[in-house]
Amino acid sequence: MKDFLPICPEDMKKRGWDQADFVYVIGDAYVDHSSFGPAIISRVLESRGYKVAIISQPDYSDPQSIAVFGKPRLGFLVSAGNMDSMVNHYTVNKKPRSTDSYSPGGKAGLRPNYATIVYCNLINRLFKDSPVIIGGIEASLRRLAHYDYWSDKLKRSILLDSGADLLLYGMGELSIVEVADALNSGLDVSDITFIPGTVYKTRDVSSVEDGIVLPDFDALKADKLRYAESFYIQYCNAGYATAKPLIEKYGENRYVVQNPPQRPLTTMEMDDVYQLPYMNTYHPVYEKDGGVPAINEIKFSLTSNRGCFGACSFCALTFHQGRIVQARSHESLINEAKAMTGDPDFKGYIHDVGGPTADFRRPSCDKQLKAGVCTDRQCLFPKPCPNLKADHSDYISLLRKLRAIDGVKKVFIRSGIRFDYVLADKKGDDFIEEICRYHVSGQLRVAPEHVSDNVLKLMGKPENSVYREFIRRFDRTNRRLGLDQYAVPYLISSHPGSTLKDAVALAESIRDMGYMPEQVQDFYPTPSTISTVMYYTGVDPRTMEKVYVPSDPREKAMQRALIQYRKPENYELVREALVRAGRQDLIGWDRKHCLIPPRQPQGSKTAAAKQGRSASGPRSGKGGKGHEISPSRKKR
Repeated sequence: MKDFLPICPEDMKKRGWDQADFVYVIGDAYVDHSSFGPAIISRVLESRGYKVAIISQPDYSDPQSIAVFGKPRLGFLVSAGNMDSMVNHYTVNKKPRSTDSYSPGGKAGLRPNYATIVYCNLINRLFKDSPVIIGGIEASLRRLAHYDYWSDKLKRSILLDSGADLLLYGMGELSIVEVADALNSGLDVSDITFIPGTVYKTRDVSSVEDGIVLPDFDALKADKLRYAESFYIQYCNAGYATAKPLIEKYGENRYVVQNPPQRPLTTMEMDDVYQLPYMNTYHPVYEKDGGVPAINEIKFSLTSNRGCFGACSFCALTFHQGRIVQARSHESLINEAKAMTGDPDFKGYIHDVGGPTADFRRPSCDKQLKAGVCTDRQCLFPKPCPNLKADHSDYISLLRKLRAIDGVKKVFIRSGIRFDYVLADKKGDDFIEEICRYHVSGQLRVAPEHVSDNVLKLMGKPENSVYREFIRRFDRTNRRLGLDQYAVPYLISSHPGSTLKDAVALAESIRDMGYMPEQVQDFYPTPSTISTVMYYTGVDPRTMEKVYVPSDPREKAMQRALIQYRKPENYELVREALVRAGRQDLIGWDRKHCLIPPRQPQGSKTAAAKQGRSASGPRSGKGGKGHEISPSRKKR
């Protein structure tokens, strides 16, 4: 029977169940779509014959909210949801967010801070002898000692703070089945210490073979440099074929052991996962609240791959999905797209075909699937590896097949492309022409992140000249095709290494392109990224060299304001930044050179009007001549 999984005892009775095998407690609203981790895990378990019931966003002030289904036969599963609960709750300025896209009606506050820990504590109060297995992005990225931005301190493994018995990291499909089968065989959860992609706690590590002993937690708290060293050991130990167990000690005689990662899924296995009987929408119980906003963008999008070899320092994908790209078959994606066309809400537009990086459809080189990823080099950074096989032919073929489906009007690419990978492809211009003709909706999202090569190096991004070359080819192709399209750059302010001088240089580049970005992201120190380690320790863990960290709130505000220097409300911050950076030459009336006009005496209407025009300049997406970063066109 194709239906939502039980969310109440009445649903269980309809299925003829007396007891669930697993009760899955999640911090999101229940959305049965393959873009939601809990949906995948629960459907994978169901496909193996296990009975899974869902408790979505329980009342965390009431322990009884966890007891809706009673005690499960095999155990509880816990996930904070598709996001870390703290990222979900707070902006980079640590201010509460007003909405939550993963909750009914977008309402904020329906899950607690550190949701995994809170849910586990509720379970442990009522079901002390029931196994508790945690997973999802929050658990995955907090599996060992980690810096927590919101409390501004080093925290223990979430496995200890939650009181859970076992932690699954990564995507989890293979691990959860092995864990379920082990529990079903009668094995005690404390004896499940052998499954890849899991983390367990123990008081005896004598049986851990060939493990790497990390600095103990007390040493990490006492010396930030030890934490940087420990993190980089973990970072280099993330390949399934080469990784060894990692051992982290807490106190006198307590250990957390991370087993090596699970192997990547094969194409057939990925197809199987995405062809499970998802309902592809939120549970109807949320209709009264207006639904769940997160479904809107992904309902008519296709996940074609997972994993990323891009090496961005601020991204946690290496720790979660891994560096080896896994892809679904054309047939699987075409079947899903055809099913979309039968949905009454489908208007003919597939919103995205991609993943972490849309144009990655294969591992970066042939040896990865046999020998795993290299521990001493990256695939694209600082230059493309000689062994890299940059090839867009499979992706182009897939896109052509999708747009040929009856009922499909347009196929967009919104998850972003890796422009240095495009340039590394000898036939990259063919791909640029393909997307310009058929897959850009006036704007192409790309992520140069910055223009300063010093900052880009710390970000793990290619030099700015690489991005400029991509834009040159993109512009040239659009001109040849007679298309009025432009690239929208994503930019990050206040990343470790970014000085005011670098921020001013970025503002100058924005001046030259004649386009003010509508969206700016302040660097957000989320758990388990290289950039977060830089923020906390002041060193680059890859080299142990010191890194400038803009942590002062005033300077961070100035760096952000410089990116949107034309906004009148940013004037004082921009002026202060320019004075502090010794760049008063950028304060004046010369629009081609200056960023802002001089401050005028109050009461001067002519001067105020002149200042307002100059400070505002061309608005986002309007006017201005296209330059190195992105051409500017009419607003769409």
